[in-house]
Amino acid sequence: MRTRATIATAALLFAVLTACSSSGDAPAASDSGKPAAEPTVSVPAEHEGDDLEAAVAVYTAAYFAGDSDTAYAMLSARCAKEITKDAYAGVVRQAKTDYGPDHLATDVRAEVSGDLGRATYKVEGLPRFDRTKQPWALEEGAWKYDAC
Repeated sequence: MRTRATIATAALLFAVLTACSSSGDAPAASDSGKPAAEPTVSVPAEHEGDDLEAAVAVYTAAYFAGDSDTAYAMLSARCAKEITKDAYAGVVRQAKTDYGPDHLATDVRAEVSGDLGRATYKVEGLPRFDRTKQPWALEEGAWKYDAC
């Protein structure tokens, strides 16, 4: 029964999406014969920080799991200039040794203004790592930890 409901829901969603889409890949022509401009996508205010919230979750998980490659790649250019990848790997390894890997970011809230963000969150089981308005920077389309 559950499988039938899932298939029916998926079919309905597919039908709705295809009914709303245009038949071609090219933008529709305007009255002047030129292609119409691509529509702009605006993000509702309540979702502006979603990408930053996801970045905080990934960074925190990588940090406590000892995944120095992921965590270091998430440092802002400014922070990466302050610490070498090898030195940072040592910090991340020590965090994993001292605290273990099971400390996820919870209650993550983000405030975004252009390419600057502030994240407030808790670290599960480690209140000493809870953060308020931690700085993050949007660099090349990705949020980077900027609290160095």
